[in-house]
Amino acid sequence: MKKRILTGDNTTGRLHLGHYVGSLENRVKLQNDYDTFIILADVHSLAYPKYIGEPDLIADSILQVAMDNLSVGLDPAKVTIFAESTVPEIYELASLLSMLVPYPRILRNPTIKDEIRDKELGDNYSLGFLNFPVMMASDILSVRADLVPVGEDQSPHLELTREIAHKFNSTYGEVFKEPEGMIGRVARLVGLDGGVKMTKSLGNAIFLSDDAGTVRKKVMKMYTDPNRLHPSDPGKVDGNPVFIYHDAFNTDKEEVADLKKRYVTGKVGDVEVKEKLVVALEKLLEPIRQRRSKYENDTDAVRGILIEGAKRTRTEALATLDLVREKMKLPRF
Repeated sequence: MKKRILTGDNTTGRLHLGHYVGSLENRVKLQNDYDTFIILADVHSLAYPKYIGEPDLIADSILQVAMDNLSVGLDPAKVTIFAESTVPEIYELASLLSMLVPYPRILRNPTIKDEIRDKELGDNYSLGFLNFPVMMASDILSVRADLVPVGEDQSPHLELTREIAHKFNSTYGEVFKEPEGMIGRVARLVGLDGGVKMTKSLGNAIFLSDDAGTVRKKVMKMYTDPNRLHPSDPGKVDGNPVFIYHDAFNTDKEEVADLKKRYVTGKVGDVEVKEKLVVALEKLLEPIRQRRSKYENDTDAVRGILIEGAKRTRTEALATLDLVREKMKLPRF
């Protein structure tokens, strides 16, 4: 029997290059070797104050994020894709698992603390926001996953998942595996503006669905070395967003090495470096656009994939929930 993966995305807008190197490409590589579940976490999306009043955006994003996953090369015959809200067993499981988590443990979660600080939430966050990590644990444990490809910022949530699984097993009896994480080859892709992370909300992202003209426009506006005023000035490569992207996406490593050598000696301008980055990105993005176009022209097929995914996931989650209730001596009359 194949080992199992669960991974996924919040449904707060289309996915971008940061998602690709953080998790998506690992999903594609592993889909033949693992029984893979992809969750479209629409309920999780409601945890953020920014989106609680945006039901239309979240609903539309379910379809958009599903197409993003399919367009990078996930095969619906091999993976199970579902919307979180269509599997109510996850909510019941989350409620039961939350009994095992001390409130101060959630407040110590570094991702929760970072989100409160970075989004300037103050004390304007919901109980659902604090419960986000427990809900994520329930997503993962509902299908008893072995492996979870995640972005670096989600690692603390996965660590809590392992703690919950261990505590449940030691308290009530063996049900859950303690899943391992897999971080993408670029743990956290910087934004186009040089910010610490590419993110939709800051407008510093290249989306997988961006057309060629938009990609080019965004790349040509990218931050480089702020101290370099002329092409003949020696430039800095380390920490330079354009070269970070070359390292991540340009498969011609000889070209990258040549650009770096000329850049630090003032023998190449930012324009040429960016032009070559556009070419490298288009090699990745054009096939993705072509696959996405097929699904955009047949959204009923995408909805069918999600319906079938929900059916299969509910079967698995219900089996897990029955085991949990049995171990906890909770009656089913």
